[in-house]
Amino acid sequence: MAIGTKELAPVELDTYEDERLVEELKKAKEELFNLRFQAATGQLESHGRIRAVKRDIARIYTVIRERELGIRATPVAVEAPAKAEKKAKTTKPVKDTAKTDAAATPAAEVTEETKEA
Repeated sequence: MAIGTKELAPVELDTYEDERLVEELKKAKEELFNLRFQAATGQLESHGRIRAVKRDIARIYTVIRERELGIRATPVAVEAPAKAEKKAKTTKPVKDTAKTDAAATPAAEVTEETKEA
């Protein structure tokens, strides 16, 4: 592939899940918009990049459509093992209640003092 991005080769796109393809498509469209804006304002340095991004968008659309038609296989999502989930749950940070209690106490005293006055 002489033109286009090395990351978005057709072989690489085959390994992406549908959600990731949609994300890549959004990124490529945003990049194309920015490149067109730069071209209109005379700030674009590499005009060939517009062509490459257009081809990347076409590649992504092709892979998505081929998956819809059943021509190209959709990769199976790999699930994380249950042990990793348990470790992640036990390592959650604990809130420091001493800071929140100390900060809440003066405010409560101020409101009580203002009620008495």
